[in-house]
Amino acid sequence: MTESFVYSDALRALIAERLSRFTHLPPAEFAGLKPAAVAIAIVGLETGDSFGSPGEAAFLLTRRAPRLRAHGGQYALPGGRVDAGESAVEAALRELEEEIGIHLGPDAVLGTLDDYPTRSGYHITPVVAWVPAGTQARPNRAEVAHLYRIPLAVLRRPDSPEYFSIPESDRPLIRLPMPMLHTEINAPTAVMLFQFREVALEDRLTRVSHFDQPVFAWR
Repeated sequence: MTESFVYSDALRALIAERLSRFTHLPPAEFAGLKPAAVAIAIVGLETGDSFGSPGEAAFLLTRRAPRLRAHGGQYALPGGRVDAGESAVEAALRELEEEIGIHLGPDAVLGTLDDYPTRSGYHITPVVAWVPAGTQARPNRAEVAHLYRIPLAVLRRPDSPEYFSIPESDRPLIRLPMPMLHTEINAPTAVMLFQFREVALEDRLTRVSHFDQPVFAWR
C-alpha cells in the first residue's frame, strides 16, 4: 500500500524547499510557443471527501465541461492562457479563481516546474500552490463539470506512470492510472503531475519535455 502524505506545515515547507532548489529548463527552448499556466493546488482532505482519508494531502483535478471548444470533457489541472502583461504565476492563480472559485495570493505559491511544450502550440508553466485548510471551492459550471480531490499518494503508486508508444511519434508517452476515477490521465496533465511527483515528493531532478502527447491532445 502506498504511504499517504499528511497535509501539514511540514509538508508545505518540504515541497517549497525542494522546488526552491529546482533548476528550470531555459525558456529559449520554447521560443515561438504561446504561454499558458496551470495550478497544481495542494489541499487537505476533509470528512466527506470521496477519496482518501481526512487530513491527507491531495491535489485538485478538474473534468472540463463537455461543451468547451478546446478539450471538452477531458481531465485537467485548473489553468489557461497567460494574458498580455501577466506572469505565469498570476495566470495560474487567476485561472484557479475563475474555474473553481479559490482565491490565493502570491504567498500561497510554493514554486514552479519546467514549462511543457504542447503539440497545440503552447508552453505550459505548472505553478504549485498551497490552499489553506477550510477553503471552499466553488466550481464554475460553465468550465468545470467535476472537481476532484486526488490524494498525493496516488502519484506514487507502484504501477505509475505507465510508459507506452504510438505509431505517430518516436517520442515516449506516459499516463497516470487513476483507479478511483476508473481512467488514466494523459499528457500534458500527466507529464506535469509526474514531474511534480519526482521533484517535490521524491526529490529527484527529472525532465519531462521529451514526453509526447496522445494524438487526441494534439489539437
